Order: sequence, then structure tokens, then C-alpha cells
Amino acid sequence: MSLQELQAAAARTRQFYPPDPTERTASVGGSIATNASGSRSFRYGSTRRWIAGLKVAFMDGRVVEFHRGEPVDFEVPEVPVPRTTKNTTGYPLSPGMDWVDLFIGSEGTLGVVLEAGLNLLPMPDDLLSGVIFFPNDEEALDAVDAWRSLESLRMIEYFDRNSLALLCDRYAEVPRTAAAAVLIEQIGDDTEPWEPYAEGDSWFASSAADRERFRAFRHALPEMVNDLMRRRGFLKLGSDFAVPIDRNREMLRFYHDRLTAAALDYVIFGHIGDAHVHVNILPRSADEFEAGKQVMLEFAREAVSMDGTVSAEHGLGKRKSHLLSLQFTPDQIEAMKAVKRRLDPQWLLGRGNIFP
Repeated sequence: MSLQELQAAAARTRQFYPPDPTERTASVGGSIATNASGSRSFRYGSTRRWIAGLKVAFMDGRVVEFHRGEPVDFEVPEVPVPRTTKNTTGYPLSPGMDWVDLFIGSEGTLGVVLEAGLNLLPMPDDLLSGVIFFPNDEEALDAVDAWRSLESLRMIEYFDRNSLALLCDRYAEVPRTAAAAVLIEQIGDDTEPWEPYAEGDSWFASSAADRERFRAFRHALPEMVNDLMRRRGFLKLGSDFAVPIDRNREMLRFYHDRLTAAALDYVIFGHIGDAHVHVNILPRSADEFEAGKQVMLEFAREAVSMDGTVSAEHGLGKRKSHLLSLQFTPDQIEAMKAVKRRLDPQWLLGRGNIFP
């Protein structure tokens, strides 16, 4: 089942599934495998929080149902977690952890998830969405910090200057003077928190149709990036790094400064409320692609040095498995491999995922 089909089914009883990954055609199982989160993670967190139980096929032929609170039946050590609101790098090992948490985010390397029990929430009666434009990053970040404590807020998404320039090709109404934008969504229709920041160019909507237009605006950016790279004939280089909230401003500045110094084409957008923005480097040549790979490594090391993570919501897969050793020591990685060997002794599942 796709996430889109799931949301449509839930809507028939005025409910919704809180995780909101960009790719709605992704499968529910894929989102469980990667512990996906998406644009509403500021309020609702990642997939892990919304899984009540799993039915899993093991490599020895057993099919087992697990429910929340059922601890693993073997000893696991404590593996440190970063000081971030989101993390999906490796296995989140801790003594007494439950089976459900072990499988979520394991990228298909430990067993095959056949069924899942999901927790839904009632649809809010009123929602307000807004796209608020700013003349620079500093003012945008000041606003984000001021809004963080609002209990009604469920989404804070950031767009940098380059993102807005790209979106102008499809959305002519984007103000040309804007150097940053923040997309917000809140439960209720009170506009008072936004009025000090919302100048004439900002957009607000309370109708379902207009909210969908803003959602399309948010998700159009990665689609346009992918289309641009198809035309250029190169892969984009995308990050999934997150840092602690108190290092948010510092990390964003580091991204912009380093990419500008390297003269690379890029956009930065995403989950600013979680200090988890996505850097997309957009190479125009083979030389820029290689230079971009080195810059991404610098970013990964910088994130880890701030007690951050090299993967906040997408997992490592095969292309980023080399980043595991930046975040964890050899002993910690060996502890993860011991769990893998216990459940999949021939290493047949998810080959190349997580572990190079």
C-alpha cells in the first residue's frame, strides 16, 4: 500500500496518518524500513512513533507478530544516539529495547515486514497554512526560534534563496526580493502569531484547496531539482544530516559559506524546525560532481562534530553506507553487525544497505 492510498483510506473516517514524507507513492513498508518522517515531523516525529505492531518474516522461516513493549530476547548493548530530534543511522540499540523499534529503520536488513499496525489521529477541524517570505536567513531563523514553542504548530519548512529562484519558474508570484521563506502549518486558524512577520508578500490559506496548493509548492522543489538534473545528465548530491536545535543556525551558515566558496550550484530546503535541512548539490560537470562529493563528506563530519547525525530520516542505503563509520566507532558498528548475523546469518537481506 502506498502512503497516498493509506491517507485516502484514513480520510474516509476523518483520520490521518501523521508522517508526511515527500514521496506519497512510496510504500508504507518502505517508510517503515527507513523510519521516514517528512514535513510534519516538527510536531509528530518520525514513523517510529506511529507503529503499534509488526508482522515480520525471519530468514529461518518463522513469521512472528510483535507488539509495542515486547522486548528482544537477546542481549544488546547501548549504542549512543545523537542529540537530535530525528535519527535513522544504523540500529538504535539499547538494553531491553522492543522488537518493533529494532525493525523500524533497519532498511530491510533484519527481516521482511509483512503487515503493520498504524496509529492514526483525528483530522483537525481547522488548519491554517502560510508561506512567509524574509529578506535574509537571519530574520527567517529568528522567526523559527520564536515560533518553536507554539503548541498549535505542526510544520516549519525552510526554503533558501536558490530554492525560491528555482520555484519562480513555476510560481511567478514568489517575490523576487525574498532571500528565504518558511512554510508553516498550524492547527486552528489564529493568524496572530504570524502577523509580526507577515508582510504583504506572504501567503496564508485556511481552505483545503489552498492548503493543497501550498503542499504542492513544498513538494514541487525536489521534483524540479530532479528534472533539472535529468537534463544536466548528472545525479544530484543530497544530504540528510541533522544537528541539535541549538546548532541550527551555525550549521546552516556553514552550508551556505562552504558551497559558495566552492562555486557549486545548490539548493537548501526542508525541516528547519528539527535543524534538519536537505542540501542538494546540483553538478554541471563531472569535476563538479567529484568536488560535491568531497563537500558532502565535510558536511557529514561537521554534523557529527556537533553531535548530529548523518541520516535523520532516509537511512543510509547503499550509496551512503560509508557514512556509518563517521558516526559510530568500530565497536559500535560491530555490535550492530552481531544483531544482523543473529537474524540473517548469511547476510542475504538488504545486501549493501547500512554496512558497506
